[in-house]
Amino acid sequence: MTLALYNTLTRRKEAFAPLDSGNVRMYVCGPTVYDRPHLGNARSVVVYDVLYRLLMQLYGPEHVTYVRNITDVDDKINAAAKANGEPISALTARVEGWFHDDMAALNVLPASPSPVSGGGRGGGASDSTSGFVHTPSPPPPRTGEGDSCSNLTPRTTSPT
Repeated sequence: MTLALYNTLTRRKEAFAPLDSGNVRMYVCGPTVYDRPHLGNARSVVVYDVLYRLLMQLYGPEHVTYVRNITDVDDKINAAAKANGEPISALTARVEGWFHDDMAALNVLPASPSPVSGGGRGGGASDSTSGFVHTPSPPPPRTGEGDSCSNLTPRTTSPT
């Protein structure tokens, strides 16, 4: 079976060919955890869950890595924590828990790792359990190229 996906850069459907069929990787921007999850959060998670399941069928579950980040530093988070009179870390931990509970209720599979992109929980910008570290991205070009969500890169050194 050939998997065809819409390529937003070329604006046409193209046959999917992973860079490495032994390690098919999928990176998805997750929620910004400042308030209860909403239908928009669920829609993207359900869509990528279908793709994740399909890729696991095509390449084998042991050959697919699905990463979905959690954004825990953002102006909306800062404002919500201030309005609630609570630390950012308490707000983001609670809302992230709601997100995972709600997505589990929809029967979606969890992402492989879920790195934290902002470090708002006091742990800095790295997630040593997943091997990813946040690195700032330049703004994407206006030509449709680039990915404003690609701000996580694999850690090449051991955590300190």
